[in-house]
Amino acid sequence: MEKLKLGMIGGGDGSFIGAIHRNAAYLDNYYELVCGSFSRDFNNSLETGKKLFLNPKRIYKSYEDMIDQESKLDSSIRMDVVSIVTPNHVHFDPAFKALNKGFPVIIDKPMTYDSNEALKLVKVVNETGLPFAVTHTYTGYPMVKEAKQLIQSGKIGKLRKVAVEYPQGWLTSNLESTKNKQASWRTDPKKSGIAGSMGDIGTHAANMVEYVTGKKIIKLFSKVNTVVDGRKLEDDGNVLITLENNIEGNLMTSQIATGEENDLKIRVWGENGGIEWKHSSPNTLLLKLNGSPNQIYRSGVDNSYLSNFSLANCRTPSGHPEGFIEAFANIYRNFAFSIMNHKNNKKDRYEYDYPTVNDGYRGMKFIDAVIESSKKKKWINL
Repeated sequence: MEKLKLGMIGGGDGSFIGAIHRNAAYLDNYYELVCGSFSRDFNNSLETGKKLFLNPKRIYKSYEDMIDQESKLDSSIRMDVVSIVTPNHVHFDPAFKALNKGFPVIIDKPMTYDSNEALKLVKVVNETGLPFAVTHTYTGYPMVKEAKQLIQSGKIGKLRKVAVEYPQGWLTSNLESTKNKQASWRTDPKKSGIAGSMGDIGTHAANMVEYVTGKKIIKLFSKVNTVVDGRKLEDDGNVLITLENNIEGNLMTSQIATGEENDLKIRVWGENGGIEWKHSSPNTLLLKLNGSPNQIYRSGVDNSYLSNFSLANCRTPSGHPEGFIEAFANIYRNFAFSIMNHKNNKKDRYEYDYPTVNDGYRGMKFIDAVIESSKKKKWINL
């Protein structure tokens, strides 16, 4: 095997998520960054590439140039896969162009600017058969995978109810007016799309529900709100959700929850018990069986009671912190396996899963339904 040669679009100096993607890709040594178009500002791109020790000839002025020029290089040196870490409005076009040149794509969420673009990506992925991943990071945590496995095994019985919440407090003031780069594009409908918090973190919450339960959200009723004066997109919202098999639930996101950092939390209840996982304590999963004391599951490579599905994504011995970069890296590593399998006409293994283009499309449909429901004050089918 050889390392996968990675090209990156976005993630230049001043980017928050670019370095996260690169660190995640590097962790298992399956990728080597060989080229990039890191910013619309070519000077920024050049400076970023210099810091990353890239060949200056493979730092491109635009993603169009990068995709076109790389596709013409000999297979021994050209990039194998493209990572797209730009704001939402610059997701679709580079992904579409890369796929049509034969390059697998791994992309930040939400997958596109709107659901029409997302549907086009679904179609081209189906036509080309190329691997495509969306970085819904939280599905990479071992204890999230264990929760999914426990539910699938029937441990808590027939599902009855689910609750997920994702509070943040970083936009509790009008941060975008200070020219904060991250706040500016996330609150700009021309760059973010029709949703603010529901697009940025609500898609994570919805994806978490569908991933852990294995059931799709089929309809919802929402009320979103813009709390901070002058803000162009909603920064807070509550959603009633109905999943397949008449499972009811609720979903909350907020970016004006003052004092909160990033406390994603999911709870699922069945006939025989429930599970609970939260991002502030990611190594722990609570199993609450009816008539029994709560059980504490902990991630770690030597836990004999964990499923192979979870253990395949554990990295550190029991009791050692295992966090965000590791979860992110699980997606990059599992995607690397998928690319290698694609090259060798092999099937992917179940325990090395990752969010796909279909998950990305589901996220965009969720955004549409949430905004439409809030405007029309009625239930909307997904």
